[in-house]
Amino acid sequence: MTTSFAQSLRLRTMLLGFKAVTRPLAWRGDPMARILTAGRDTDPYPFYEDARALGDLSRSGLGLYVSASHRVSDSVLRDPRFGVDTRASLMDMKKMLLDSKGRRPIHPVDDSFIALDPPRHTRLRRTVAPWFTPRALRDLTPLVEKVVGEFLDEVEGRDQWELMDDFAARIPIRIICEMFGIPEIDYARFIRWGTVLGATLDGIRSAAELARVRAALVDLEAFFVDLLDGRRRNLGDDLVSSVIRAQSGSDEFLREDLLATCELLMMAGYETTLNLIGNAGLALLTHREARERVIASPSSADNAVEEVLRWDSSVQYTVRAAVEPVTLEGVDLPTGSLVVLLLAGANRDPDVFPHPDVLDLDRPNSRDHLSFSSGIHYCVGAGLARLEAAVGMRMLFERYPDLRISGPVVRRRSRNIRGALSIPVSPR
Repeated sequence: MTTSFAQSLRLRTMLLGFKAVTRPLAWRGDPMARILTAGRDTDPYPFYEDARALGDLSRSGLGLYVSASHRVSDSVLRDPRFGVDTRASLMDMKKMLLDSKGRRPIHPVDDSFIALDPPRHTRLRRTVAPWFTPRALRDLTPLVEKVVGEFLDEVEGRDQWELMDDFAARIPIRIICEMFGIPEIDYARFIRWGTVLGATLDGIRSAAELARVRAALVDLEAFFVDLLDGRRRNLGDDLVSSVIRAQSGSDEFLREDLLATCELLMMAGYETTLNLIGNAGLALLTHREARERVIASPSSADNAVEEVLRWDSSVQYTVRAAVEPVTLEGVDLPTGSLVVLLLAGANRDPDVFPHPDVLDLDRPNSRDHLSFSSGIHYCVGAGLARLEAAVGMRMLFERYPDLRISGPVVRRRSRNIRGALSIPVSPR
């Protein structure tokens, strides 16, 4: 039996077992099971309210603890007694990616510092943090404006174009490639890799998808091996060279750390911002008052992006594991207990956000959302994502104030990463 066949068989068995457990629970109304079995076009927010109705912390029939409480979620994210757990799909796929020699390609999430706890997390995060300071982002703003303007120029005169493919997807990949010092010829490859991997951040659903992910990871790793080898010979002033300098000369960092860090920045720089720009555009296109506000006062695009982050988070939930026995909300959790934090539900917690289902650009505490996590794992690139989305919305509606949706919106099928695959638009 070949390795790939055995892995495909194992995957099918896991998926069948997963469905056999989750579907009956979903039929009986278990909120977490309903979230995990929801279809592409299902509105997930009623499920989060069902979870909230069970209390600030409840136990799912899946053996998980679940919370849609902002207070509890923020507390767990900041609590060192809980560690990161990348099994967002609630199925560990690492064994599925092993080759015939038992080696697995580097994964930009599972092998990076966002999947680590201190002290390794702290050391690795520190190597990239200088590129995302407020000062660094101010220096980057002219480039973002230039890139957004170029893409808007390209769709000028078209009767219809695609908000996701022609705009939202291109901005973050172009910016991160500029920061990496990567030539334009490689942009299409990055978009292809990002599309394949982004679609499976909450789990692989078929043998064909497994094959695509493995191939993308192998290609991505080979690309960065070549890139890093070249930069070591000729260091520049780009982000990759900066990471090499920060990690060289120290026995604390492994070759895999360097590769995973660069892959993470590419993946996160693309995936998070792509969906934020898409969600912000969709929200403004479907909320006339908010759109007119941004058109009349372009500076309000910052508030719009923050409120969209709260109202329709790109990342819907995250998982934490107790690294020691913990008592949470009066419940004794043994070591290894998994707690699913419904970030999108916490962002609509009425105890924190009055009238939480309303998109309100004047909401004074929109920035208290948890869309970028909290505590030591707060997204290092949050400021860049905000910058790209705000500039994107401001310039988009300045150029096309009459922009409208001109066809069916197609959503991603991911349960955890919320966004659109297609938003056809017309400028008139």
